[in-house]
Order: sequence, then structure tokens, then C-alpha cells
Amino acid sequence: MNFIKTTEQDSNYNNLENMSINEIINSINKEDQSVPLAVEKALPQIEALIFQIVNKLKDGGRLFYMGAGTSGRLGILDASECPPTFGVSHDLVVGIIAGGDKAIRKAVENAEDSTTQGWKDLEAYQISEKDVVIGIAASGTTPYVISALETCNAKNIITGCITCNQNSPLSLTAQFPIEVIVGPEFLTGSSRMKAGTAQKLVLNMITTTVMIQLGKVKGNKMVDMQLSNDKLVNRAKQMIMNELNISESEASTLLNKHKNVRDSITHGRRS
Repeated sequence: MNFIKTTEQDSNYNNLENMSINEIINSINKEDQSVPLAVEKALPQIEALIFQIVNKLKDGGRLFYMGAGTSGRLGILDASECPPTFGVSHDLVVGIIAGGDKAIRKAVENAEDSTTQGWKDLEAYQISEKDVVIGIAASGTTPYVISALETCNAKNIITGCITCNQNSPLSLTAQFPIEVIVGPEFLTGSSRMKAGTAQKLVLNMITTTVMIQLGKVKGNKMVDMQLSNDKLVNRAKQMIMNELNISESEASTLLNKHKNVRDSITHGRRS
């Protein structure tokens, strides 16, 4: 199979330094519009991986994201948003980045080139066959991620990936690859742009769909969300009011007692 790094191909634009602000942002916007269409082509791959994740998590497993640089940060972002959004434990969806937590803010030199550290980082979580590991790499060539997935495969751990190059080493390693071919970046090689946007869209699909399948959503509402600020408390009260057709004070009483939208609605119906 031919492997062409489309994410490294020359931009369709040149002499960027001579463009006006208007020309730059319009050109970026034009490129960005192609990303959802590229994601659409990968929907069968996305569905296949989500099916595996749902089955494993229903059986007590966990979901791990692994990446370096922007890809690693996007995985951590998605993982960190699952507990407040869906009320799940912090160890159900875990994001791991090459170089450790300090790499979230600052690049760690050569961290992504290690062929042993990725598996060591997974071992720290007592990774097992019950879990799923998704490697995230725009190029599909990151040694830290590929080597970790190779070891997972050898140990019967389900592996997936999100990449923006077709037939990349990462795609060929993952059991359930997702390839979103976004083409050249506006700024040549800057995969934090279209590739990063594509990865974020896919991550949104994965965790949102998984959590719906796990029963963490009712209707179209986040009934298990954590009530971590006034905005969310007010949203929770409104959900309870609408669901039970009761007053705000009654909704507040239920919420203060049960600390959760789902439980408040359940007990409100019984009373």
C-alpha cells in the first residue's frame, strides 16, 4: 500500500505573509469547511470502533487515548470533559500524552520518539484485555503511539486510532483505524489546524455516542452531569421543572436532596 503524508504536503496557498487579514481568515475558513466532509467519509470506521468501545465499557472496561503534542492534548481534553458532562468516574476515559502531564502545556523534546514509554505509561494504569486503547496521531507515524498499540495487540487489547493519513503505520497497526483525510493544511504541516479539528470532531462523536449507549443521557439532556457551578445548577433545575412540570422551588428542593438530575426526576415521579 502507498503511504502519502497528505498532512505534510505543500499548502494550496502561497506567499501567506503578503495576504491581508481578510484573505487569511477567509482562506482558513474555506479549508475548514472541508473537514466535516472528510469525517463523513470515515463514519463506517468510526461506528465500528464505537461498537467495540461500548461493549468493553459495558463489561467494566475503560477507554484510553494516547498521543503526542496536539493529538495528545486533544485526547486529554476529551477525556477530562467526560466526568462533568456525563457524571462518570475520572478513570473511565483516560488521556495519556507523550512526555507526561508537563507536555500538556509545553513540548517535551523527543518524547514522541520513544518506542518503549507508551506501553510503560499504559502499564501504570494496570491496562488489561477489558480496555480499549485509541492512538491519536495526525501523521500516523508517532513511535510512542505505534509501539504502544503493537504491544496492546500482542496482549489481546482492542486498539483503534484516529489519523489523517491513509495507510499510515498507525492505521496498519490499529485493529480499528479511523482515517480522516483532510489534505494539505493552510499552513504547510501545521496539523493542529484541519487535522486537529478533524480529530476533535471524531473524539466528540466517540464519547458522546458511547455515553448515550451507556445510558448517561435521557432524551437529549445531560441528566448525570456534575453540578459544579451556578450555570449548571440552574440548567439542572430547569430540566427537573420541565420533566416533572413543577415549580422552581420544588425543583430546588429535589435537587438539594438528591444532588443529581436523574435521581431528582426519579424520586419526583414517585412522590
